[in-house]
Amino acid sequence: MPLSEHEQRLLDQIEQALYAEDPKWANTVRISDPRSHYKRRLVKASIGFALGVVIMMVGVVMSLIPLGVGGFVVMLAACLWGLSSWKRMNGFGDSAPASGTAVPPGKQARRGNRGSFMERMEERWRRRHDER
Repeated sequence: MPLSEHEQRLLDQIEQALYAEDPKWANTVRISDPRSHYKRRLVKASIGFALGVVIMMVGVVMSLIPLGVGGFVVMLAACLWGLSSWKRMNGFGDSAPASGTAVPPGKQARRGNRGSFMERMEERWRRRHDER
């Protein structure tokens, strides 16, 4: 739904105030793509995974079991963090696709079932209330 004329003017005024207060930050926020944030997180997760491998290998070579287990935990955490970033970057972890493309009708119904437990219960309550 497009903004009204008044809302658009207010938005423009806020944007101008941001530029006047901190032009560097406003320019960064305006240009940045959310996917670039997740790409940086993926790179950090890859570095964390490599660090975990090194820690685990040092633990195995030096026969320090807790260090090896710690390295494995670091690897596992980095994998989970990277996987969640990759899913969000590609639009699998969100309720709406990240690319802004339309969802085919068959997938829309399945996507709607992914809400949280409370959202599903509230929707059932609303439907039950509307039927009466």
